[in-house]
Amino acid sequence: MSYRVGPKGQVVVPKHIRETLGIAPGDEVDVDVIDGEVRIRRRSAMRTLLGIAATGASTADLEASRARERARDGA
Repeated sequence: MSYRVGPKGQVVVPKHIRETLGIAPGDEVDVDVIDGEVRIRRRSAMRTLLGIAATGASTADLEASRARERARDGA
């Protein structure tokens, strides 16, 4: 299957793939390039918590970061 990249560089993950991976709106995913291919995987709750703990970021810091991302993406 082939998909077109939108003007903001976004690609929609097809429904059957989201269902297979258990990805729902608002979930975080990890995106990596491995051997020239893009890999997308559902981010586990534990990985998210470990990432937050490793940065030492406060809730306010994380909320501000998300707000900047949404503003940048025009959401």
